Parts: sequence; structure tokens; C-alpha cells
Amino acid sequence: MVAGDRKGRVGLVVHPTRDIDAELARLREWTRASDRELVQVSGQERQVTERAEADTCDVLVTLGGDGTMLTGVRIAGPAQHPVLGVACGSLGVLTAIPAGALPHALDRFFSGEWVARGMPALEASGDNGSSYTALNDVSVIRAGEGQVTTEASVDGVRFARFVGDGLVVSTPLGSSAYTLAGGGPLLAPGADAFVLTPLASHGGSVPPLVVGPSSTLGLELDVGHGGARLEIDGDSEGSPPRSVTLGLRRDMATLVTFDDAEPLLAGLRRRRIVMDSPRVVARDQREGD
Repeated sequence: MVAGDRKGRVGLVVHPTRDIDAELARLREWTRASDRELVQVSGQERQVTERAEADTCDVLVTLGGDGTMLTGVRIAGPAQHPVLGVACGSLGVLTAIPAGALPHALDRFFSGEWVARGMPALEASGDNGSSYTALNDVSVIRAGEGQVTTEASVDGVRFARFVGDGLVVSTPLGSSAYTLAGGGPLLAPGADAFVLTPLASHGGSVPPLVVGPSSTLGLELDVGHGGARLEIDGDSEGSPPRSVTLGLRRDMATLVTFDDAEPLLAGLRRRRIVMDSPRVVARDQREGD
């Protein structure tokens, strides 16, 4: 944590196109009033203020949505600086505070009234020498006609062979994104695991698989004549390797949160990503009437 009487530097990471003018104005006013310095960390195409290296900052503030937050985490990762995300016009599952609340949040951060939340990541390596780090998920998706054949194993023990549109492997935080959309489980906050979810599997019985934090997931891939693409946090990395090995890195980065922050599950309900059964809603309406 940062001592309350310390003059600090705030590093900024911004969405490449979204309107952030109001939040940026609040941030500039706060830094002037608190006699702290605002810089934009290097490596971004859109520039809104003077640039500096991330390792010179006390905290990184991201203005945008979850994608911007992930960019900030990747930048902060090597130096392990804390990241505070602000939701500017997005669902903001990962971002800690809504637009308008940033000045108060920074007051609390610099006075030490914050909670460090570790963010895990997937580390993947291919038999072709490639390596990747994913904060949300790693997915293999068929690129054309035909199907992807996968053999999955855990710690060298075969789990299943399946054919379909591909697969997605996600961290606990990433499980509320592509994994949930693909029919996989939502891993609750604090879950020390990662999850494999087949996509549109053709036949057989291949449920999503939750993998322990110390285990290694092995994937043998046959992409057929139609080919497939490898995506890391939604960004295409071209064709996947023939073999991929994945494991969980528990503390990739540190997120800034607060004791009174909205719980993740409550946020998913508020955003209607998770919704009650219509039968339960109808019952509540009858009882209310």
C-alpha cells in the first residue's frame, strides 16, 4: 500500500476510441488538487497526456471497459503495480468503480484504504515454441468448414476426445465471458482453478472440466482441412499449434478494490448476465400481487 503523505504518480491507460472526456477531466482536476502527477503509460496509440513508463507509477488507472482493464493489467504485470479500473460506458465486469467515482477512489487508494485482489492468468505453450499469457481465456475455433478434433488430458491422463467447433479454456475471472456463453460453468470469486469448455461438441459425453491450480492441461489438436484459429483474450494469433499445454499462474497482477465494492456475482446479476429462471420471476410477481 502507499503511504498517505506520499506524493504519487498516476499512470493512465485509455480506451482507443470511447468517449472518456468527462472522466479524464475529473482525473486531471484530482491530480492538480492533490499535487500528484498524471501521465499516460507508454505503448498506447491514443495519447491524451504526457507519456511515461509504467514502472515509474504508483497505480495504473484504466478508463474504458474490461478490454482496457486487461490492457492495463498486461502493462502493469512485469512491475506488479496495482491497477484500478473505471467503467466508462461498458458492462465493466472487471472494472472496480463506475464513472464519476474515481476521485474518491484515488483518495482511498493513496490513504491506504484499499484491498489488493490477485488476478490469475493462463500460461500456454505450444509444441512449435510459441508461448502465450491469457487473462481471460484461450480458445481454438474452427476457421471454416469441417470440425476441430481435440484430445484433452490432465497431468498426462486422458480426459476425452471430442469433435466440434473447438474449445475455450478460461481463468476464474474469464469464466463470465466466452466460457459462460459457450455453456460452461461460472467459477465463483476466489475459485483456485481454471476450466475447459468444448464448443458445440458433436456427440459423446464431454462436459466442461474444472482443472485444479497445480495441474497441467494438455490439448492435442487436429484442425482438419478447414483449419482453425487460436485466440488469446479474443485476439487472433493465427493457426494453433498441434499441441498446447496450459497451466494457471495465480498472481499475474494486482487489482485495486475496496471493502464496500460490489461483489462480482451481484454485479453479474445487476448487468443481467446472470438472470433468474422465468418461473421464479413469475412466482415472485404473483406473490407481490
